Amino acid sequence: MKIFSKDMLDAARGLTPADSTFKNTVIFNPFSCTWDRGTLAVKNGLILGIGNYTGKTEYDFSGFYIIPGLIDAHVHIESSLLVPSEYARLVALHGTTTVIADPHEIANVAGARGIEYMLAEREGAVIDILYLLPSCVPATPTDVGGATLKARDLEQYVGREGVLGLGEMMNVYGVLAADPTIKEKLRLFDIRDGHAPLLTGNDLNAYILAGMQSDHECTKMDEAEEKLRRGMYIFIREGSTEQNIEDLIGLVTRDTVSRCCFCSDDCHVDVLFEKGHIDRCIRKSTECGLDRDLALRMATLSAAERFGLSDRGALTPGRRADFCIVDDPLQFNIRRVFVMGKEVLLSERSNPCALPSSFGCSLPSADAIRIHGSGKARVIGLIPHQISTESLLFDIKYQGIPDFNRDILKLAVCNRYIDKKTGVGLVHGFSLKSGAIASSVAHDAHNIIAVGTSDTDILNAIDAVIRSKGGMVAVVGNTKTILPLECGGLMSTLPYSEVDQRLRDIHAITRDMGSIDNPFMYLSFLALTVIPALRITDRGLFDAVKLKDVPLFVE
Repeated sequence: MKIFSKDMLDAARGLTPADSTFKNTVIFNPFSCTWDRGTLAVKNGLILGIGNYTGKTEYDFSGFYIIPGLIDAHVHIESSLLVPSEYARLVALHGTTTVIADPHEIANVAGARGIEYMLAEREGAVIDILYLLPSCVPATPTDVGGATLKARDLEQYVGREGVLGLGEMMNVYGVLAADPTIKEKLRLFDIRDGHAPLLTGNDLNAYILAGMQSDHECTKMDEAEEKLRRGMYIFIREGSTEQNIEDLIGLVTRDTVSRCCFCSDDCHVDVLFEKGHIDRCIRKSTECGLDRDLALRMATLSAAERFGLSDRGALTPGRRADFCIVDDPLQFNIRRVFVMGKEVLLSERSNPCALPSSFGCSLPSADAIRIHGSGKARVIGLIPHQISTESLLFDIKYQGIPDFNRDILKLAVCNRYIDKKTGVGLVHGFSLKSGAIASSVAHDAHNIIAVGTSDTDILNAIDAVIRSKGGMVAVVGNTKTILPLECGGLMSTLPYSEVDQRLRDIHAITRDMGSIDNPFMYLSFLALTVIPALRITDRGLFDAVKLKDVPLFVE
């Protein structure tokens, strides 16, 4: 417990001036979900209290409202396509002052070097970035990426500043089987995030018994209700393509709000820039019928309490002076943001370095991505606004691909770290009518993944990713549009405004190609073997329900 000096106590009593005061405003109290009127006083970056105070610097916020700083309960910063310091600058604009990040994307590429890079990037960031260590690198024992992290590799980070606990445990079946290597990781931390899509019944009981405390993969109310009743914290997610608020927000009541938080999980820079971050979650949840004050509680104190962060989440004595100023709590447009009592000003920007990308592969041959045979084939089916997929069956003739009438296209994954066989499959739902797209962002191994309307375009797109040492590429004929991702093949070191514009440019190209919205985000998840139902890796198709590789054609 922190013991405060007499200087702080005198200021809290009003005997000496505060560093700064914020007068004539209405302040949200998430403990009671009520609003207080008065003067908020700050000293040494901490809240003194609300009362009758004077300050060395005084702000008059008449007509405005003060909200505790917003907290994202679960995010992969790499998915924004920005390095952490630049990501912090962007989400600060939206009132976010703390994020709980899991750096397992860069860890799958670069191992401990990736974690060190992310920790170094938090230093000097305009908001507080706290990390949960990646628990599954690789995501499953069958996946091959750029690194493997065991418990002994993670142990060095226990007690490290900025490290809170263990990130999402995606190897559900390893947990249920009492895998000793997983048990070693679980022993490292008391805070452990879960990841258990569609897990139910006794298996859910066992997963929770093993130590998992939260879940952000719920997509239906019955799933969320069961996990909540069994003691899990539920993170209601709103990312670029994973949009669950509309289906799940009915879970939140005055009785359950303390166990519910918002998270963005995976959100590209363009969505963050245009639509917002946790402020977007607040707006959408109230549009869907949630009481405004409960939404604010979810975005602040609920997340702080889940992670044992008693130093933030509310504007009460002794807590961090992290808050945002809004002119209308319903519209929730952020006007100004303060972290540790200092206003966040974005005029200056550091020059982040890039973590070198890992590309040891060469371009696959034309024969490597050729489909041989015909018959009833397994086809990955996209589901709008979800990262889960369907396992579809279609009668296929290899010479009939692409099949524009049924929206079936060829999909390929090649290992970016070494030369290996290229996995080939089929996908329904991208709607491309010309060209191809490819990316070095392919959760979680982050090999190169591509989809397109011809083998030539697919290979040209893969080649452009390799030559760029990472990026997102759209190819139409001889024209290639590239968003370089020079930091680990996942992130750009450019300012967020430039990355946003380049992503918009490439999305404009894909729209002209006939694509669905956010094609690169959907594409990036098709290799994620821990989400049902059908996936693709550099080995070929993977049944994420039966947990085994399966052939393209049904035998």
